[in-house]
Amino acid sequence: MMKKRILAIIFTIFLTSIFSTSLPVLAADESVENIKSKGTLVVGTSADFPPYEFHATIDGKDNIVGMDISIAEKIAEDLGVELEVQDIGFDSLLPALEVGKVDIIVAGMSATNERRESVDFSDVYYIGGQNIVVRPSDNEIYTSKGDLNAKKIGVQTGSIQESLAKDQMPESSIMSLSKITDLILALKTNKIEAIIMEKPSAMAYVANDKDLATFDGGFILEEDEQGAAVAVKKGSSNLVEAINQSISTINENNLTEDYLKEAGQLLKESQGPQEQTKTMFNYWNYFAKGTGYTILISVVSVFFGSILGIILSLMRMSERKIVRIPAIAYVEFVRGTPMMIQIMFIYFAVGYLINIPALASGIIAVSLNSGAYICEIIRSGLNSVDKGQTEAARSLGMSKQTAMRYIIFPQALKNIWPALGNEFITVIKESSIVSIIGVSDLIFQTKIVTSLSYRGIAPLAVTMVIYFMLTFSLTKLLNYYERKMNHDQI
Repeated sequence: MMKKRILAIIFTIFLTSIFSTSLPVLAADESVENIKSKGTLVVGTSADFPPYEFHATIDGKDNIVGMDISIAEKIAEDLGVELEVQDIGFDSLLPALEVGKVDIIVAGMSATNERRESVDFSDVYYIGGQNIVVRPSDNEIYTSKGDLNAKKIGVQTGSIQESLAKDQMPESSIMSLSKITDLILALKTNKIEAIIMEKPSAMAYVANDKDLATFDGGFILEEDEQGAAVAVKKGSSNLVEAINQSISTINENNLTEDYLKEAGQLLKESQGPQEQTKTMFNYWNYFAKGTGYTILISVVSVFFGSILGIILSLMRMSERKIVRIPAIAYVEFVRGTPMMIQIMFIYFAVGYLINIPALASGIIAVSLNSGAYICEIIRSGLNSVDKGQTEAARSLGMSKQTAMRYIIFPQALKNIWPALGNEFITVIKESSIVSIIGVSDLIFQTKIVTSLSYRGIAPLAVTMVIYFMLTFSLTKLLNYYERKMNHDQI
């Protein structure tokens, strides 16, 4: 009888847990209260989309400006909080919103039915239309989207333009890139024949770049594909209502036209007088900032990666399976997955539980990745030392730890130094991938310079030279210590 009661209680608890997890949780919407309590509205955008959002130098400082930013400032003002803007790749905006890295997205984003499945949208605040950007020499060849049939077309990853190209230009080959500036470079270097862009953005690029031309694409748009709206986290109805009130005020006072004019003026001022030809030296502060972040990320990642690598190598050489197997699993897993996925996982997935800033996420990911490779380098170096050295040290009464510290490791260091140096150099180059989550490293700043200068090749050339200087200097330093170790050995 007692057993039946216990089974009945367990069965009841089991059914309750199933139904409680399957039913939706009607939690109170505190989206507005949370923003007001922290005092900031964090806006996610992709600042390579003038006149919606772009970088401009104002009073010697880099700022993200544009029509969308003015709208975000109005929303923040109405909420009574400060505005914080985060520049992230367009295809990473929705994941950033879902995990709480940003409060809203204002990036000329269309409120499609597909996107509505994962986020909520405000009312449409601007309808711009869709244009096609081509080279001036092709302006008479391509006059409609039909002329581009079976041609290679460029679109921004995750954008409405990508969907339009797939649906209405099915025979064309599509190149999807995360940044408009990369698409412009691809067009100028004949990698693609045209770019599909929002009309205001296309007009802005053409007005500031004589090597571009544009025309109306003639795309057929569904109702949900027309116009830009503000994206918020799913279930944030109070925030949507507050944003809609701000948009209503903007529309009633026709403020979008003022915002566009202001953006156009800032865009013109950021380029300087037309007769003044700017060199890459005019953007030295961007390259200097990016170089500083790249060095910081590399140094910190190498430091923590080396510590982790030493620990993992000792674990892998342990005779205890409970110690050795986790280290083997970690190394194989890290080496078997791309660093880009690791960075995005730490920033988005882990960031869903703990709000880790982009810079810290990048350093953590690069450190964890580097640690796995350093582990194998150190392990192979330790194994290269003759076992007789260990036996001789133990015969002299040294403990295993003492022998490792004073006898084995110093000899192994000479063998692993070249490979270790190569890993340090690799970290400098591969750390560039942190730009995908908005870290202002050298690659990120190069894209800003490309956007500001409307030049594609020159910023890349400068960046290549900077990376070469960094790696070449480190190579010479490592070679110096390698020669010194060889001399001391003799």
